[in-house]
Amino acid sequence: MDQGTTVLRLTAFASEPSGGNPAGVVLDASALSTSQMQQIATDIGYAETAFVTRPATPAEPCRVGIRYFSPTAEVPFCGHATIATAVALANRGEAKTYLFETPIGEVKIETHPTAAGTIASFTSVEPRVESMEEPVLQRLMTLLGIVAADLHPHYPPRLSFAGNIHPVIVFAQRSAFDSFTFDPDGMRALMDERGWSGTVTTLYAITSLEFEARNLFPVGTMSEDPATGSAAASVGGYLRALRLVNVPVRITIRQGRHIGRPSILTVDIPATGGIVVSGTASVIH
Repeated sequence: MDQGTTVLRLTAFASEPSGGNPAGVVLDASALSTSQMQQIATDIGYAETAFVTRPATPAEPCRVGIRYFSPTAEVPFCGHATIATAVALANRGEAKTYLFETPIGEVKIETHPTAAGTIASFTSVEPRVESMEEPVLQRLMTLLGIVAADLHPHYPPRLSFAGNIHPVIVFAQRSAFDSFTFDPDGMRALMDERGWSGTVTTLYAITSLEFEARNLFPVGTMSEDPATGSAAASVGGYLRALRLVNVPVRITIRQGRHIGRPSILTVDIPATGGIVVSGTASVIH
């Protein structure tokens, strides 16, 4: 790692101090090359590290350029690292509202202080939802060790995009949702083949407005992601497109219980436009 580069470490979407999804944040990466950013992300080893490649200027105090890297590759968008970066900027006393120029387009950010710490929200790009090809769905189900009877009849499998493509699978029974396992290498091969740069999103519907998620993200030593903002946005887009909720509406997604890092994500689904995902972020000491 470049010894002159300051890397902040924050955990985003935590429901308790030991929870959330850790992210690296470099608030001024304007002098770093792509290879240097990738090496820093690899050295840190978190699911993603965010790099502010064009910091705010006096002329444009609310506009920043940002890129995201996992330990192995650049990713188009990362929700939890976006939340972490927004909170880090707000905590420096800078602007409270931003436009992040990301590889997928402009993402609006809002922050506001609370007694529990700064909360940040991002508004996703326009979501889109597509059917999943039957052979691909069958491969995915085989990797999860499940059959059609394990799927919730009211929540059909789909591919949902709100920054990254996420296959969305909803389980009918909590027992199957809690107990499934998968081969990380096989899952990574399918994800790479299909261009799924985000996570494989599996859900259990606690109620029609509260879900628990397991987001599969095999990279390095990881297999599941503790909190996935881009997946939360994709779930919002999925629910709206399939008319499974009455919009506008707020839903809650709980994640991370299965890997000991409980997280909570708040998702606001408007009648049209991008999905708003909110959460906290705090510095890892």
